[in-house]
Amino acid sequence: MAQEIKLRLKARSDEEYRKGLPLVYKDRIENLADLKEEGAIFRLADSRNKFIGKGYYGLQNKGCGWILTRDEQEVIDQGFFEKKLQKALKHRESFFNSSDTTAFRVFNGEGDGIGGLTIDYFAGYYLLTWYSEGIYRFKEEILQSLRNLADFKGIYEKKRFDAKGSYMEDDDFVEGERGEFPLIVKENGENFAIYLNDGAMTGVFLDQRDVRKTIRDVYAKGRTVLNTFSYTGAFSIFAAKGGAVKTTSVDLANRSKSKTIEQFSINGIDYEAKDIIVEDVFNYFKYAVRKKLLFDMVILDPPSFARSKKHTFSASKDYKNLLKEAIAITEKDGIIVASTNCSTFGMSKFKGFIEAAFKESGGKYKLLEEFSLPKDFRTISEFKEGNYLKVAFIRKLS
Repeated sequence: MAQEIKLRLKARSDEEYRKGLPLVYKDRIENLADLKEEGAIFRLADSRNKFIGKGYYGLQNKGCGWILTRDEQEVIDQGFFEKKLQKALKHRESFFNSSDTTAFRVFNGEGDGIGGLTIDYFAGYYLLTWYSEGIYRFKEEILQSLRNLADFKGIYEKKRFDAKGSYMEDDDFVEGERGEFPLIVKENGENFAIYLNDGAMTGVFLDQRDVRKTIRDVYAKGRTVLNTFSYTGAFSIFAAKGGAVKTTSVDLANRSKSKTIEQFSINGIDYEAKDIIVEDVFNYFKYAVRKKLLFDMVILDPPSFARSKKHTFSASKDYKNLLKEAIAITEKDGIIVASTNCSTFGMSKFKGFIEAAFKESGGKYKLLEEFSLPKDFRTISEFKEGNYLKVAFIRKLS
């Protein structure tokens, strides 16, 4: 086994790592230059040289690695990864036993004990997403763990790091049998068309499952619904299934229209009776104001950061103003579903954006429900950034 690299924390960082912080930030390390090759195992000590934990070196955003164990004697090998995966699979037993939902998260990074790796399940197929070259170095150990523990039709992967000079598998296929795409999966009884062989996106964001169900079961009936940043129209599908009288889906990406038509079609919904619009959402808001359009429900689920020809959007800076745009075209007693996956602020600050947006718009509101990640997206309290999803159902009172 390769020699473990000894890392030492800067004094000001001792306490947060003693409390369980799993992500090793570059600016917290005294001897960062000792890290040479991603995938190397490190042994982290505090500023007084007392053992904190062991993990791997892998560059991911501001991090340079993840702590995997606090046990000084534990070996990080194939058996280690298998134990983590076995525990994760056990936690998702209820999902595997469901016939209504056949797509969910099996392994959620640091929430299941291995930062930098997620594994999703799609009707017999597993999708592994690697967030650094460091964790990718353990690919064979993790694949062997999956082979030992799970039955599967096939395995696909996504690399969310710059794989300089490394080979890329043909269409992200790893092993087993190739899927026939679109692969049709179920979520709470509705259908989604999934592609595991077509770039970074699969066709649906699994973390919004509970929100979509709530829209369908509680709020959609009899409403006109505007779904902004609509991607493949998942919210629109659930709104239509919940009895919305009209859905309007707006997204800037050209392919969003054909993808949304496909999702409507596999759910037996007449897409020609729906509005599916390819346009910059910010331009559409202006159009709606000019035309005096009002909606009974407006869904806001923008990316954390987005850039178009005329607009740059940052959730941490611009969400309040986005909400003001939505408020202006929402009927009285209408519902705004405000959502963000930005990890740099928490629910308290998000509610502050809502408060400020209504105050500056001269209106009142009632917060009806709030959501964070569903139970298959396991998180840990020691890493609040991992629980990134914030969703609020808001009733516009005036």
